[in-house]
Parts: sequence; C-alpha cells; structure tokens
Amino acid sequence: MNSPERVHQVIVVGSSTGGTEALRVFLSQMPPNAPPILIAQHMPEAFTHSFAERLDGLCKIRVKEAEHGEVLGGGKAYIAPGHSHLLVSSAGASYRTVLSNAPPVNRHRPSVEVLFKSAAVILGANAVGVMLTGMGRDGALAMMEMRRAGAYNLAQDEASCVVFGMPRAAIEAGAVHEVVPLEKMAGRVMQQVKR
Repeated sequence: MNSPERVHQVIVVGSSTGGTEALRVFLSQMPPNAPPILIAQHMPEAFTHSFAERLDGLCKIRVKEAEHGEVLGGGKAYIAPGHSHLLVSSAGASYRTVLSNAPPVNRHRPSVEVLFKSAAVILGANAVGVMLTGMGRDGALAMMEMRRAGAYNLAQDEASCVVFGMPRAAIEAGAVHEVVPLEKMAGRVMQQVKR
C-alpha cells in the first residue's frame, strides 16, 4: 500500500485554456498506484470543486479539490481551488498541500508559477513536471527552476494542444526534457516515475 509516509515522488501539472479536457485525458489514464498529483488549472473558483468531482468519477485515481494541510497520498490528484495558489511543503517524511491567497502571479490565482516554484524548492529531483495546453507563459520560468533542481519535465506537443502557449514558453525557456502528445503523456510520466 502507498501510505502517505512512503510518498517519494510527486507529479506537478500546469494547464490553462483547453486544460479541462487535457486533464481528463491525462488523469483518466493514470493507474491507481500513481504518485500524488498536484494541479494548477486556471479556472474560476465556482467550478473547481465540481470539476474535481466529475474527474473523480471518471478516473481510477481519487481526484479532489485540494484543501490546506493535507498529507499527500499515492493514487490521489489534488486540484487547486479557483481562489487559491497551491503549493507543497515538507512535513517530516511526507509532503503536505499548502493553500495561499497571496496576490495573483502572472495574473492568475491559482498560478502554475507558484506551484512549480514550490516544487523546485521542496521536491527537487522528486518532482515530475507536466505542462499542458494553455495560453500565455505561466509556469515557464519556475519549470526551469524545477529542471535545475533535478526534476524531470514534460510538455504537451503542439499538435494535441488547444493553445500551445504555456508548453511553448516552457520549451523555449529550456525547461523541458521531453515533448509528448497528450494521449501518451500519462504513460511517459509513469515510465519516468518508475525509473
């Protein structure tokens, strides 16, 4: 069993325009033994809870709206609520969620930049970063910080993106190890986790 204390790797995901469908594809392909997944999707707060519930019904893993101070467990995905930044903190041998109502970053709260920056600092090489479809540049610089800290990063390819803004920005920043079609993203992430 994957108890919270045994979590070593964490997948962090950023997405925006087109991200709701991309997350459905990505998360529905994740196996029950997947590491914890933290997600910053640009979305109004009125919709994040019902979005998480809908995905939970479609996936083999548990999908929920993140709450403050939760110990991360395997086989679970935590979606940032639309009113807060989502970060990760270390708590002894485990990791916890942190919600912050700090000002928007790159005009967004939740911001991918905030999530990825905390992953670089707290998770280091224990993180796998995933940049999915989205407009703008949110998260690109922090994804580069993740790479410098030892994380392995993947970006969705242009052909499968609704908007190739955020993945393109991360690729151009030199933050990405691998560019992958959406349909193959979950499999490549799990291969990387098992290495």
